Amino acid sequence: MLRYPLIHPPLLAALAATGHGSRVLLADANYAHATNVRTGAPVIHLNLRPGLVRVDDVLELLVDAVPLEAAHAMRPDEGGEPGVFARYRELLGPALPIQVLPRFGFYEAAKEPDVAFAVATGDDRLYANLLLTVGYVVPA
Repeated sequence: MLRYPLIHPPLLAALAATGHGSRVLLADANYAHATNVRTGAPVIHLNLRPGLVRVDDVLELLVDAVPLEAAHAMRPDEGGEPGVFARYRELLGPALPIQVLPRFGFYEAAKEPDVAFAVATGDDRLYANLLLTVGYVVPA
């Protein structure tokens, strides 16, 4: 029995297998999980229904579970910034700014060899995708 907020066994196992420089894709409900993720990367399905579970629900747990050193988001084709970015910034904090990539650049980044796994959420907000880079634990 875990006494930690993150209790999803496949997600915990996938996180435990990551290391410094590994990337984790948090994908919204519109994301093509079968074609825009590194071939062979596990996809953890948390998409219970539209709107549940959301990317920021997963992000809230991950920022506490693993060190993060970078966060990339998808920029809409028409420009501008999706409203979800405000919540991501709140969760990531000022020391970890969101770097934006054009849509197709984001897809290419999600297919790179360093993508450890993807999380398929039910987030029905547009452009609610994040690509997180795992940092390192500072020695005590």
